[in-house]
Amino acid sequence: MPALQARTKSMKMPELRQKAKALCIKPGKMKKAELIHAIQVAEGYIPCFGRSNGQCLQTDCCFMEDCLKVRLGMLLSPSV
Repeated sequence: MPALQARTKSMKMPELRQKAKALCIKPGKMKKAELIHAIQVAEGYIPCFGRSNGQCLQTDCCFMEDCLKVRLGMLLSPSV
């Protein structure tokens, strides 16, 4: 299991691209969620960013806090 990686803020795209390149991922024109999914796979996680039901067992994933915020925002947004 990957080492504990606590994060208190959301990663911006330049930071995500840098992390991806360090993992030998070519970010190209990937959208944020796609890039995070690729990073999750490279780090040994399930590519689940933004897909949680408000709970997550991957407490050491560096995207957990942002993921839960994204998912909560999706659930609270009115459907058009």
